[in-house]
Amino acid sequence: MAAVVDENICTGCETCIDECPASAISMAGEKAKVDKDLCVDCASCVDVCPSEAIHME
Repeated sequence: MAAVVDENICTGCETCIDECPASAISMAGEKAKVDKDLCVDCASCVDVCPSEAIHME
């Protein structure tokens, strides 16, 4: 499993970037993007996303 960002909901706040222990999240324009190869499936980003735009898939 890996984290997935719903770009329709993401506000670009960057909270998930600061939380990710694997540095798997970056900004793609104004939205967060998860590098599935780097994601360690910890779901830390899911827990901190204020807009609930991230889920595990």
